[in-house]
Amino acid sequence: MPVRFLFICRINDPLPFGEHVPGRFLPEFELYVMLAVARLGDGAYGASVRQEIEGRTGRPVSIGALYAALGRLEAKGYLLTQKADPEPGRRGRPRKYCRLTAAGEDAVAHSAEMLGRMMEGLRLAGDAGGTT
Repeated sequence: MPVRFLFICRINDPLPFGEHVPGRFLPEFELYVMLAVARLGDGAYGASVRQEIEGRTGRPVSIGALYAALGRLEAKGYLLTQKADPEPGRRGRPRKYCRLTAAGEDAVAHSAEMLGRMMEGLRLAGDAGGTT
């Protein structure tokens, strides 16, 4: 006989471990994208974001995955995008620049804080001093 679970949540119940805001937790790749956008400032567009992530992480980034993530982040209200005017002599579509919104900056700060909490006091194999 299959085991079934019933979870009951009441909206007004206080949360025992602090405030939880749905959607405020970023997946790893989306966090990388937002950090790259923040680092690049006004110069953040698809190819530059891709190069920033690859250069800092050593992780290959497919342009399709990047644009999908940019679209999700814009839909969540974490990024604003703006198409640039076409550059003379440059072929292809005009660049689409992006920047973090205030909500995006808050989400990055929240993710960094949560990561810091998880790393606090953690000692990994080969780590002489640990993290404090």
